[in-house]
Amino acid sequence: MRRDPGGGEAGGPPVSDTPSLKGAAVGRRIGIGLMYGLWKPRVLGAWRVPASGPVILAVNHAHNIDGPMVMGTAPRALHFLIKKEAYIGPLGPFLEGIGQVKVDRTGTDRTAITRALGVLERGGALGIFPEGTRGEGDFASLRAGLAYFAVRSGAPIVPVAVLGSTEAKGRLVKGLPPLRSRVDVVFGSAFDAGDGTGRRTRTALDQATERIQGRLTAHLADAKRLTGR
Repeated sequence: MRRDPGGGEAGGPPVSDTPSLKGAAVGRRIGIGLMYGLWKPRVLGAWRVPASGPVILAVNHAHNIDGPMVMGTAPRALHFLIKKEAYIGPLGPFLEGIGQVKVDRTGTDRTAITRALGVLERGGALGIFPEGTRGEGDFASLRAGLAYFAVRSGAPIVPVAVLGSTEAKGRLVKGLPPLRSRVDVVFGSAFDAGDGTGRRTRTALDQATERIQGRLTAHLADAKRLTGR
């Protein structure tokens, strides 16, 4: 692929606007240390994540540790879309430094969209909570953002189910799972969201969202049966 003089891919976002891959790799190492140090992740199906090329990991979201847990257990460095409300105090520069993407959910955040597409254009791995916010973690209500990124970039989606993060409260920190408790992370098979036509109309995106929801819901059910959760 042709590159611009600044080292970025021609036609893509400037290098300075693209989340740092090196930073995401550092974030992955931090995630590995914290998640395996504090809990006992059981990882299933990680081999299903494509080893290279653009990919979107669609993660259910029931607890604040779900994102860090996937960052520490996925086989690739991830750039997660994270709500701007999390970027408070020293956590803001830290998240920027480890290559995450800040999103303003009050409207159409074109900067975040450009940065996320830049990750995929560069062949990176993008992490998304398709429910938009923390909830039941059951993929019951999906926003259209996941379909847009998948159809626009052509990147496959890998469903990810995090199970066990909300089953019990810790003794020392009530807002966290008990230390050294087991949390299951189940990666599903990659799939394409589009219908093969490349259409990005509202109807096409709505149809893609329905297809995605069906695949994510089925994966969650399979993950629960597999883990006994």
